[in-house]
Amino acid sequence: MSPWQLRHTAHVLRAGGVIAYPTETVYGLGCDPLDHDAVERILQLKQRPAEKGLILIAANLQQLLPYIDIQDPALLEKLEQTTQRPTTWICPLHANTPCWLSGRHDSIAVRITTSPTTKALCQNFGGAIVSTSANPTGHQPARTPLTVRRYFNQQLDYILGAEHELHTQPSQIVDLISGRVIRD
Repeated sequence: MSPWQLRHTAHVLRAGGVIAYPTETVYGLGCDPLDHDAVERILQLKQRPAEKGLILIAANLQQLLPYIDIQDPALLEKLEQTTQRPTTWICPLHANTPCWLSGRHDSIAVRITTSPTTKALCQNFGGAIVSTSANPTGHQPARTPLTVRRYFNQQLDYILGAEHELHTQPSQIVDLISGRVIRD
């Protein structure tokens, strides 16, 4: 992955585009979380109901703070801790978080990425991005750019291909406040 690819991908996001990119576990579909039209495109591509909500992925805690409402420093520290396996945290919503991100929930799923590619992408973009597996609902998540192309053909604005090893298990999902494991 070249610096040009990262800059170009960030430009596509800022222009309202929908991209595919490698996360820690699978390829994800992403867009600017504040761009309602781009989020709607992702939901249509995935055939995913809006009420389910979406995950945000970020390079660091600062990029997530506009979307979450957590005052307890110990919980903020917990969000920043590196875990053995990628962990998505369910957090209380910030009052200004758009409803198209949370769906029917009063919380939002967020993850500080450990993927060097995704971290660099979020840094180049300058904020968190939407992260949902790159597959139509009911199909296996894409693990290669070729599978992304098979699923979505020319419907994406850019596919960021990068060579790195993906975890075999999906991220675990944990409620930050209660500690309850939702998906292990």
